[in-house]
Amino acid sequence: MHRAHNKFKDIYKLRKKCFTLLMTGVIVPLSVLTGGCGRGSTEGEDEKFENFTNALFCRETASNTISLHYSLKDPEAYGIEEQPVTFGIFDTDSARTEAALENTQKALEQFEQRDLNVQNQVTYDVLEYYLKEAEKSADYILYEEPLALVSGVQTQLPVVLSEYQFYDRDDVDTYLALLETTGEYFDSLITFERAKSQAGLFMADYTAETVIEQCRAFLDMGDGNYLYSTFADRIRGVEELTEKEKSDYIQDNALVVSDNIIPAYEKLTAEIEKLKGTGQNEKGLAGLPQGKEYYELAVRQSTGSDRSVEEMKDLTRRQISDDLTAMEQVLGITAEEAQETAKEMGENNAELILNELEQGISGTFPEAPDTTLEVKYVPEEMEEHLSPAFYMIPAIDNTNENVIYINRAHMNDDLTLFTTLAHEGYPGHLYQTIYYESTDPDPLRSIFSFGGYVEGWATYAEMGSYYLMPLSKEQATLLQKNNSIILGLYTLADIGIHYEGWTRMDTVAFFSNYGITDTDTVERIYELIIGSPGNYLKYYIGYVEFLELKKDWISEKGEEFSQKEFHEAVLKVGPAPFDIVEDYMWEM
Repeated sequence: MHRAHNKFKDIYKLRKKCFTLLMTGVIVPLSVLTGGCGRGSTEGEDEKFENFTNALFCRETASNTISLHYSLKDPEAYGIEEQPVTFGIFDTDSARTEAALENTQKALEQFEQRDLNVQNQVTYDVLEYYLKEAEKSADYILYEEPLALVSGVQTQLPVVLSEYQFYDRDDVDTYLALLETTGEYFDSLITFERAKSQAGLFMADYTAETVIEQCRAFLDMGDGNYLYSTFADRIRGVEELTEKEKSDYIQDNALVVSDNIIPAYEKLTAEIEKLKGTGQNEKGLAGLPQGKEYYELAVRQSTGSDRSVEEMKDLTRRQISDDLTAMEQVLGITAEEAQETAKEMGENNAELILNELEQGISGTFPEAPDTTLEVKYVPEEMEEHLSPAFYMIPAIDNTNENVIYINRAHMNDDLTLFTTLAHEGYPGHLYQTIYYESTDPDPLRSIFSFGGYVEGWATYAEMGSYYLMPLSKEQATLLQKNNSIILGLYTLADIGIHYEGWTRMDTVAFFSNYGITDTDTVERIYELIIGSPGNYLKYYIGYVEFLELKKDWISEKGEEFSQKEFHEAVLKVGPAPFDIVEDYMWEM
């Protein structure tokens, strides 16, 4: 474990599966039962339920322009016509949210779950779970942080906008109109942050300083801002536009960015500067009134695990112990030797690695549909502030458009690139997404976020990728277990900081017990965890929950156990809390 701090700096700065903007909960009135979107037939309980979920999907997806564009390439095919152009708002009214959730719950209760087919039963259970958890969250609305260090609006928005695809003239017009509303959107964000400040829930000063730094990094791009260059790249593909029209649009975009996006970021930066110092807690959530209760709720929702925080901690310690035992059983080789071998694999081409990974999983994972993939690279100016890599989830009616972003500043060697692409590509996010969509799931399932399942699966894929490298089994085992242990330590630190009230020095002491003695690095990790509570648990607890499901599957199947069948079963259930996955994987 003494070499662990070398990877400690780089690997787990938390990859985000896709970039969505933080909004309030499901705002759907009872009238969705008679919504004008959907399949039309009302005969039979399954068809009635599907009409209901389709109407709910349409209403939620159309609630803001980003959601609609990233969910559907062709909204009209789903009955969604003209919609207001908006980012949405950050709402502080928990009562309004609770009322909307209650209405939707009442609508759901009109259906008898046991009368539905298996797929609809899963959707019913997932929706019911989501509504109940969202209602609990409404009481903690000001504990949410839209300016989180890892997944905050300030870093996510430019990426979301740069990937906004133009299929026709209307898309371009909508995009430019959307950019003109950025000021209003950021004003609602500022109002939200002011409300947090007044409630004594504003972020710590060092977190505010990082947010300000992230905003300034975006502003400092100046004329080289990628919202200019990516627009020009995207509009070139709109065939119905003349060259003169494309040129005019490029000028329009430059004006809209300079007149709307830039001032919005300047105003946000100035406001965070003003609010800095109003935070009453420099520690984790445990230092806030009801902070521990909120953390318990947040990690249960983000992991999808029904375990208590204490049970998650015990599960983590058991897995770390198992991993250490596995490492100790590997004789005649050191982790350092395995690391050096892996660093010199000579496989530094992302496309070639992804192809190798796709071929390598063919025997143990079900076949996914053919698709296209473009590898892009994070703009150099934003490398410091964005994750090592991320996968952009395509629209559900256009799953052929897949994009993986690589942050070259974090790809220090072939090993890191290989495991990162396994996480983001095959058999991670990209593979899981296109396979699940090939099962023709209810569109409603696409609007839910179950980070434990999604990131847990991608971490499970990443851990397995060590055995697809040109390494001996012993080398792969050492590297994989070491990686797992590091992530487990991050998880324990997350719990310690936010649930047990660890200080900086407590955190430094904890890691030093495992041979990680670089104080500056640990302090940076401390601040990252402060700025994104529970984020590491999505990855680790989700990963270990998949391991636990596999143990159950092996126990039940015995000699008939098949990895491919297990993977197929859990993938067909799709993103959901793990108790729902466990209930239904046997029926897939």
